[in-house]
Amino acid sequence: MRHSGPFVLPVRDIVRKAGEMREHTLTIPAPEQWGEGIVSVPKGKELDLDVRLESVHEGILVSGELDTVFEGVCGRCLRDIAEPLEVEFQELFEYPGEETADFEVQDDHVDLETLVRDAVVLSLPFQPVCQPDCPGLDPVTGERMAQSTGTAQQAPVDPRWAALQELTDQDGSAESAAPNTEES
Repeated sequence: MRHSGPFVLPVRDIVRKAGEMREHTLTIPAPEQWGEGIVSVPKGKELDLDVRLESVHEGILVSGELDTVFEGVCGRCLRDIAEPLEVEFQELFEYPGEETADFEVQDDHVDLETLVRDAVVLSLPFQPVCQPDCPGLDPVTGERMAQSTGTAQQAPVDPRWAALQELTDQDGSAESAAPNTEES
């Protein structure tokens, strides 16, 4: 295990001292792109971390919050988006023992990178949208429906109903041509 890096924190002063606690505030650039979908946290984006390390009988309990920004495109209209992301995480880094744990205290250090990366990636939205009521793209023209040109386009008529459409068009024109003879 490496013992240096922005996500590696020393815990020597609280190891096996149940009840001891340390808090850290860190600003770290993302070491790589986190996320593979249509949104991700790009490499170099600032990660603001507030971390609390608590010594417990079994190991070091790591709790924290992370604030950053994810970037990508809207899943409906493909507009570029950048939204804030707030993530909470908590994990027990166990003291080394006979059983292998997912996270362990190694040489009086804890490495938070995997924990933080997993929490961020799992918090990214699966279907991100630029706004909750984003109408998306027009299926015929491919233009963004939110950017309508102001001309109301009539939906294409199913050819099976075309004869009935002609009747309603004729009735509409006949009514408008007839003079209004009703008295009020």
